[in-house]
Amino acid sequence: MRAVDRLVPGVSTVTRYIRYHSMYAAIAAHAEQNALDVTACRRLVRRGEVLLAALQQQAETYATWSAHGVDRVRRFCAEELELARAADEEQLSQSYSPRRWGFWDQYGGPAMVLGTVDVREGVLRPGRHACPAAVKELFAPLLSLAAREVVSFEDLETAGQAALGVPCPAEREWLTEVLTATGAGEAHVPTDWQASDRTRRATLRVLARAIDLHGHDGHGYQETLRSAVAFGEEMTTDPVLAAIPETAGWRGTLLRHYSVGAWRRLWAALVSGIGSKDGEADRSAEELRDWLAQESPAGNVRRMLGDLPQLKNATGQLMPVERELLAPGGDAPMANVRLLIVGALRSREGHLPDDVRAVFLGRQRRSAEFLDPTWIDGLINDYIDRPVRDLAARLVDDMLAQSRRVALAKLRTDPATGGLKIFSRLHLRNERYFKTGDEGDSDIGTRIPQLGVLAEQLGLFAVQDDCYTVTEGGRRILETDR
Repeated sequence: MRAVDRLVPGVSTVTRYIRYHSMYAAIAAHAEQNALDVTACRRLVRRGEVLLAALQQQAETYATWSAHGVDRVRRFCAEELELARAADEEQLSQSYSPRRWGFWDQYGGPAMVLGTVDVREGVLRPGRHACPAAVKELFAPLLSLAAREVVSFEDLETAGQAALGVPCPAEREWLTEVLTATGAGEAHVPTDWQASDRTRRATLRVLARAIDLHGHDGHGYQETLRSAVAFGEEMTTDPVLAAIPETAGWRGTLLRHYSVGAWRRLWAALVSGIGSKDGEADRSAEELRDWLAQESPAGNVRRMLGDLPQLKNATGQLMPVERELLAPGGDAPMANVRLLIVGALRSREGHLPDDVRAVFLGRQRRSAEFLDPTWIDGLINDYIDRPVRDLAARLVDDMLAQSRRVALAKLRTDPATGGLKIFSRLHLRNERYFKTGDEGDSDIGTRIPQLGVLAEQLGLFAVQDDCYTVTEGGRRILETDR
């Protein structure tokens, strides 16, 4: 996650629409012009978000878009939009969003990194990239309606140009410049932009070139990027990819992503087999060790390593072993153990170039950290001539120990009781484990799908019949033909 944060600044896994970035920038400009305080800013944000959702709910033409909070806003749209009730700041649980700042909480951090909005002493103000007059004009009717308690659907239509999916050339031009770090004449002058802007542009260029090379495969933005960067020779032989330093960072990040995902699936599978404190399916550590040990193949760890596909070909290029292991049936526990082992082998000195390995390991240190690839490599050396089932049992012990460490790190005093509160779904009682809920097994987000969708909205990328392409304008702006 730290690597992703560095490589995709200004984008998060929950920022889906450029229209919200424009709205918040317009709100910030309005707030400065009218000297709005924190309370007034928050009210305007909440009401603006409700209005945007109500517009999308009313406009069947744009049904493919899904505005944030639209389902909860729908119940306030009977005869007219009950704006004050929908955006109620006191009864948050009864409003469109239980969060005091609504969906600004999702967009705020990215907006400040992008420079479209700034926050000063809690109030929204324009960022270093001022909202253009045409974009402020786009949202002027909507912000005017925000002062009302109730809005008729007829009046709501006056703000229709701000609805999701309605094109605004000025918005597209402005946010294209911001996202791609380009200025007048679509030129990129590095000294005109901050380091985060230059890095984001580099990632967009890497993704665009990956689409040029593999977009026809129809595997989505993230897998398209993997095809060009994680494996094979294109990272070094393609003139565009080879010239972008961030390409190495993405190889390291995407390869490490496999190990992180394997741990998450293993942990989720382990917890799923444990019952609640009131049931009969609590488990001892020995029973949990047996769960994974019984899935293990016969033979020792050395034999298991010998059965793995080759990690490199004859010319030293990385082979997509991780993809093979995640082929149909790849969610089985031992497939994830093999992914961890592959990650450990890739962590060895000399397997990856130094710049890739530095990102793959994710830190500056000399010793292994709990559960990281070098930790697994140490276990491989310790268990090389022991049965695979012994290694599997040890992995369960390590997961349980790490769970305990994380829980203790999150230990807090409960103000309601004065006692200690442990934030964990897994608990130990009388040497037996029980759970209060299941764990998620989805992969950690790389933000590449979200970046791709934002680029689509700006007209840089296009998708048709599962074929991903870079538009002519996208190639020109991102300079991927060089």
